[in-house]
Amino acid sequence: MRGLLASGIVLLVLGLFMLAAPMIRYTDRDKAIDIGPLEVETETERHVDIPRTLGVVTSAAGVALIVASRMRTGATV
Repeated sequence: MRGLLASGIVLLVLGLFMLAAPMIRYTDRDKAIDIGPLEVETETERHVDIPRTLGVVTSAAGVALIVASRMRTGATV
């Protein structure tokens, strides 16, 4: 039952993180020119939007797994 509880905690934390940070930003670097010792790079900042519903569903699944693990062990909620 520890695996079920651990999975629930991980999903809950991940879901809360998705709700707190709805966008992930990263920088994409590409070589534009590479001629001998001369190198020119371009940097493009990009972002990936995370849907709020995904965060809510992930958090709810985490809570459900935590409750299910506690019910299997016989602990009162």
